[in-house]
Amino acid sequence: MEEKIIALTIAGNDSDGSAGMSADLHSFYAREVYGMGLLTAAVAGNTTGIYAQEVLPIAFIQKQFEVLNADFTINALKTGMLANKEVISCVAKNLRNYHMGKIVIDPVIMTKHGDTLLDDDAYQTFLTELLPLADIITPNFYEQQRLTASTLGNKAAIKQGAIKLQKMGAKNVLMKGRHDDTNQDTVTDIFLAADGQFYEFTKPFINTDRINGTGDTLSAVIAAELAKGSSMFNSVKIAKDFTYEAIAHPIAVGSKYGPINHLAAQQEIK
Repeated sequence: MEEKIIALTIAGNDSDGSAGMSADLHSFYAREVYGMGLLTAAVAGNTTGIYAQEVLPIAFIQKQFEVLNADFTINALKTGMLANKEVISCVAKNLRNYHMGKIVIDPVIMTKHGDTLLDDDAYQTFLTELLPLADIITPNFYEQQRLTASTLGNKAAIKQGAIKLQKMGAKNVLMKGRHDDTNQDTVTDIFLAADGQFYEFTKPFINTDRINGTGDTLSAVIAAELAKGSSMFNSVKIAKDFTYEAIAHPIAVGSKYGPINHLAAQQEIK
């Protein structure tokens, strides 16, 4: 009987399947690892918006950690929506107590449009308890600015911001490129490796409203590749390629801001 490699997502779930845990599990499956989900919250939403959300009780989140670790060897994990101070503290405590492989942290503190998702107490808890546990952190542009308290107006500033995040505890840092300017031709992600080397990953900009779940997918694919034993560099490169292909082959799901296409990415990226 084949023993499967396991990747875990610790996140909220979007009911329309476009983002959060749904996107993570799509990504794990596409990268041929067995995906598990430790649920922190549930979101009632569709392609027109988010209409309600519920955070799960801390005792239930804690129990999920206990039962998963009692029965499985988890090879890598990623975090997503953690909602509030109490959830962040619970997750950080368990990541310190249990060994579950490499830790990919998708901050989920601000949206790709610059809207704040965490209150000040939760944000400070994220900085002090969770960020230092990251084998890699994958902030979007607005999260980069908040985390570094800097206006990142050019490539040199972004690199300095990455160095600052590394000094705050993250071993590797992926500064995701902006994709909210319809006049741009390309999107460049800047990767700072644990050894201090910088790398750039550039793809054509695709002007589309089918981008729900892009950040979730990118971080989930990194986790999947790390679970399989890939290097951090190769995991990031595969994730960048995979996410690009998922955006480049849009699918008609919903009436407005739709999901990306994990099926196309699965076919294109072997």
